[in-house]
Amino acid sequence: MTQQQYYYGTGRRKTAIARVRVYNTPGGSTVNGRPIDEVFTVGAWLRQAISPLRVTDLADKVTVVAKTHGGGTAGQAGAFAHGLARALVVMDENYRKPLRAAGLMTRDPRMKESKKYGLKRARKAPQYTKR
Repeated sequence: MTQQQYYYGTGRRKTAIARVRVYNTPGGSTVNGRPIDEVFTVGAWLRQAISPLRVTDLADKVTVVAKTHGGGTAGQAGAFAHGLARALVVMDENYRKPLRAAGLMTRDPRMKESKKYGLKRARKAPQYTKR
């Protein structure tokens, strides 16, 4: 059995991480061993996840295999898109410009703010009582 050539990219979004492999052969996309449309059941999540393939017109030309963990499904869709964009740039450097223009190369830095001691959440204070 020969090893097949693949291109790798890591994507992150909030606390979700996606490890994405892109193969040059035509085929479907799988996430954690399941078809992508079974994992990202909401249309917006699926559109976001495969947006790098749409931008580069590679939807039917490559096979994508990804492993995701952490966060929720929406965060995993964002992480998948980020990792896929990075893997496509490793595959062909000419894809960098259109992917960057579509905003797919930038990691979304927004994360949940950590809770502070003496407070109920990051900024919510206990109710003030005068007496």
